[in-house]
Amino acid sequence: MLFAFSIAPAGTPGDSVSAAVADAVRVVRESGLPNETTSMFTTIESETWDEGMEVVKRAVEAVQAHAPRVSLVLKADIRPGYTGQLRSKVERVEAALEEG
Repeated sequence: MLFAFSIAPAGTPGDSVSAAVADAVRVVRESGLPNETTSMFTTIESETWDEGMEVVKRAVEAVQAHAPRVSLVLKADIRPGYTGQLRSKVERVEAALEEG
């Protein structure tokens, strides 16, 4: 299962959210799950719904330590029995692009 999510603090002074986002990414990386962070989303791969959502929950809690309000955007690809999809999905698209 893949979980792509974006967590942002709200109700804090200033425009920068990097410290709060860094705390969320730290939770993800410490989880040991395969992950990737881009400019807009962090994606994790887990074996189960509960395992993935537990990491998302802890990441939200890390951001909550910075702000009275938190925004969460979550997208999931729920496909039991498949692993390694964090990289494989991208590799399949790249291969299709090379084929023309």
